[in-house]
Amino acid sequence: MTTKLISGTGLQLLRRYDNKAESLRAQLLDDDGPAYVRVFVSILRDIFKEETVEYVLALIDEMLAANPKRARLFHDKSLANEDTYEPFLRLLWKGNWFIQEKSCKMLALIVSARPKTQDSVVANGEASNSKKKFATIDDVLQGLVQWLCTQLKKPSHPSHGIPTAINCLAALLKEPVVRSSFVLADGVKLLIPLISPASTQQSIQLLYETCLCVWLLSYYEPAIEFLATSRALPQLVDVVRSSTKEKVVRVVVLTFRNLLSKGTFGAQMVDLGLPQIVQSLKAQAWSDEDLLEALNQLEDGLKDNIKKLSSFDKYKQEVLLGHLDWSPMHKDPLFWRDNITCFEENDFQILRVLITIMDSSNDPRALAVACFDLSQFIQHHPAGRVIVTDLKAKERVMKLMNNESAEVTKNALLCVQRLFLGAKYASFLQA
Repeated sequence: MTTKLISGTGLQLLRRYDNKAESLRAQLLDDDGPAYVRVFVSILRDIFKEETVEYVLALIDEMLAANPKRARLFHDKSLANEDTYEPFLRLLWKGNWFIQEKSCKMLALIVSARPKTQDSVVANGEASNSKKKFATIDDVLQGLVQWLCTQLKKPSHPSHGIPTAINCLAALLKEPVVRSSFVLADGVKLLIPLISPASTQQSIQLLYETCLCVWLLSYYEPAIEFLATSRALPQLVDVVRSSTKEKVVRVVVLTFRNLLSKGTFGAQMVDLGLPQIVQSLKAQAWSDEDLLEALNQLEDGLKDNIKKLSSFDKYKQEVLLGHLDWSPMHKDPLFWRDNITCFEENDFQILRVLITIMDSSNDPRALAVACFDLSQFIQHHPAGRVIVTDLKAKERVMKLMNNESAEVTKNALLCVQRLFLGAKYASFLQA
């Protein structure tokens, strides 16, 4: 107080609060909560002595642990001219592990308790006539994400650094700014090594919170792209295969349900044996209705993928072996509509093989089917004509128009019509 680092009122409030029973402290906070927050924040802002900082952080930690709703006190209108985030944000990088951990935990709680109307203005209710430059909520969230990613890469504490970061992320990833900042910071790949079967209570909690992060990210398209190119899916399948903890199974199954319709995730899930795992999970006695519903939805979605996948797999096998015949899928419009993007795999491998068959096969049936399939690709793929032309198929098809077999010439003609006229006019001519 003599060095003017704390006011007379602040000292009085602290003496009234310090070393008192929890019930008395609760009463003081109910009566004068914002005033106590002002004192705590001003000490953290103005005093750098480690022991004092640790002590005040411990007081705030106790206050919020006893009642997390007290985090709203940091947003009270009477604190409009206080930057209540700044001290915690600074201490993330400056202090020892105790200081870093408490600052992270409190910042996450305080941020989550803010009135949502503030987002468009400032972090913590800066008065419109204030001259001070306060941190915006975006600054605060981005600063937090930066620290969390640093912890995941190079933890400040050997055993607590990563669990603390994941716990905080799981609480914050519902924030759009946190999701985008985390993906931009290449954070998704930092989660992948943590997705592995767990046995101890501590490691099960870390696994659960990591999977919770992945589930929250599965609602965000840019994050899904990162998940698709990582080993996230095989590792999540390993977790759900071996886990008996209901909350872990639930969050992973909900993640699968979100990813099922995205890109090639459905096909990968089938390849990884997820349909069989879902069957065995359904046979277990789960109490959570959301989990049971998600398992049923996942099972139905995987069945649809198996139908699509199996028909294209059969087709692919037929083409690659060169055994082309008029099996039902060739003339099934649904097959072409549902699987047309599969033809893009491996740089249009299937189309290239069809063109090779036109060049090298002596079997009229195989030649006719190859021409027909190429015409179907042109009809159903938005860039079909351009792709087939680029693959130099035109000359081969035109050559087959002079084939001895009427079946071959008929399908070669259809293919040429589609190549030159486009699908709509060719269909009209065919009719």
